Amino acid sequence: MAGHSDNVLELPKFDKPTKVLIVIAPYYKDISEAQLASVRQKVEATGATHSTIEVPGSLEIPTAIAMTNRLGDYDGFVALGCVIRGRTSHYDVVVEQSANGIMLLGLQGLCIGNGIITVENKEQAGERADAKRLDTAGAAAEAALHLIALSRSLKTEGKGIGFGGTLLAKGGETV
Repeated sequence: MAGHSDNVLELPKFDKPTKVLIVIAPYYKDISEAQLASVRQKVEATGATHSTIEVPGSLEIPTAIAMTNRLGDYDGFVALGCVIRGRTSHYDVVVEQSANGIMLLGLQGLCIGNGIITVENKEQAGERADAKRLDTAGAAAEAALHLIALSRSLKTEGKGIGFGGTLLAKGGETV
């Protein structure tokens, strides 16, 4: 995960329109507002545009990202939420499964920054949401933006997929 480091990469610049979807579970209003402000500032600093959708909880974030990836037109995603440990094992399930869902989508090629805060108490959450302190959400936005830039740098016009010496161009034509 990005963040918590003095070694910060410069924000990428985009030469074509870039759209980022912010998916947030706004359970704690003050934390959510701080997260959104930081992400929006980072995205706008690159010239990209953003939209925001809200979901009921952090477990729904990977599903919402998968749905909007299939049905929408976004270059990348930022996952935001806050999970504070309670008295039951529900915390462990939410933390593990939301992170696993996001990781699996990333391994499928989606450009996602994970800014879901997972903490023991509200004080720790505030520290991680604060853009002047740990800024977990801003780091997640930066991660998504860098992944979008990486993805675009790896795409080459006219490059096909080769199998056994045959090169297939986009659209399935043999080259």
